[in-house]
Amino acid sequence: MTLTTDGAQPRPRTAPPHPKTAALTPLGLVTILLGAALPMIDFFIVNVALPDIEADLHAPAATLEMVVAGYAVAYAVLLVLGGRLGDSYGRRALFLWGAAAFGLTSLACGLAPTAWWLVAARAAQGAASAIMLPQVLATIHATTSGERRARAVSLYGSVGGVSMVLGQILGGVLVAADLAGTGWRMVFLVNVPVAALALLFAVRSVPDSRAERPARGDLAGTVLFAVSLTAFLLPLTEGRAAGWPLWSVLTLVAAPFLILAFAAVERRAEASGGSPLLPPSLLREPGVRRGLAVGLPVFIGFSGWMFVSAVTLQKGLEYGALEAGLTLIPMGVAQFAASLLAPRLVRRLGSRALMLCALVHGTGVAVLALTVLWAPWSALTPLALAPGLALCGFGQGVQLPLYFRILLSAVPAARAGAGSGLAATAQQSCLAVGVATLGSLFLAMESGVGMREAFATVLAVQLAGLLALAALSLRLPRELA
Repeated sequence: MTLTTDGAQPRPRTAPPHPKTAALTPLGLVTILLGAALPMIDFFIVNVALPDIEADLHAPAATLEMVVAGYAVAYAVLLVLGGRLGDSYGRRALFLWGAAAFGLTSLACGLAPTAWWLVAARAAQGAASAIMLPQVLATIHATTSGERRARAVSLYGSVGGVSMVLGQILGGVLVAADLAGTGWRMVFLVNVPVAALALLFAVRSVPDSRAERPARGDLAGTVLFAVSLTAFLLPLTEGRAAGWPLWSVLTLVAAPFLILAFAAVERRAEASGGSPLLPPSLLREPGVRRGLAVGLPVFIGFSGWMFVSAVTLQKGLEYGALEAGLTLIPMGVAQFAASLLAPRLVRRLGSRALMLCALVHGTGVAVLALTVLWAPWSALTPLALAPGLALCGFGQGVQLPLYFRILLSAVPAARAGAGSGLAATAQQSCLAVGVATLGSLFLAMESGVGMREAFATVLAVQLAGLLALAALSLRLPRELA
């Protein structure tokens, strides 16, 4: 039992699975984690393939940006809806449909004859990801309890973090390998057999779960949420590349007003006994708010880091796509190892584990910044960067599971889909914001003060966020649910 921060009565630490819901087996867990890895890998895998796509499909820079942004925006906008559909129609069924759609849209991407075909297929692939991914956390939340849930959430966090790093590593390997002359197309075609495997295993091993009282649709809330999030994310991801045209400025200005309108519609729907897409009462849960606050510096800093490191390694140090990807292996290995230790750290340290991993991560960021600033450019080999990368990976490996654990611990099982959709939407939105803000800062400074100083400045901003995260951890309840 844990006391809430507002002095309310204690509540059970975790709710057991609904008695009518079968428990999640180890094979079922592996299957849904495989389904979770695919969308996360594809968020980053395309980055190293963009030069080859540009040459093969004769795509201008703005169209290439849409290849990335179309996936990201469709993914983020539809995540909450995907979670709600799973609550109503069954998470197993939505996972199966999402896996099948992801395989088909990946095939469409790999066979794209033109750049705009690829843009449309990538947007459809993002929509398929939004159907599949929320069912993973929701299924874990509804079919596990206690330590089994803590371990499963930790594995989910580790898969998420490692998949982001693996995306760029795998992309570089596949593009360099040029299997059967497929070139960049293999970064999409490789998804097809993996999605088919996930589909096959899911039919046999993933238990079905859903809300006890399926919610009615929320058409107004769904439309307003999609429009407001698109108005916020699209100009952030496309505006800089397009030179900040008038449409991007106007939509960005309109975004806060659209978000306020969405919040008003959701409050009215919940007050009248309706079924809002994102129940405002969910955001009033202290654990949910704490989880969102934890995720802000983690994901914005991570995505900004991934962007500036890719540019610095390939443009500044003139690494090839393969070498740039392989340089991140120490980060991926340390991140996975740390995620396996996360449950044990939380048992011993409680919420102070968050402070520890933030300080370790911050130390890694500082080591990287000093290495880049002081070492000769020619001496910046993958081996020289490995210590800082490993420290960063260890910190991230604990942060990601804790983000999901803190946020989802306050979500009732009946709202598991909406809660997991919120968690994933916040994650993807912060990833987009990180690239747009820290990436723009890096590119603006690069032409003025140089790449070294620009890289170090972005790392300094990330370090400030990590120190804020360490301070935030002191305000969390020592014992985590």
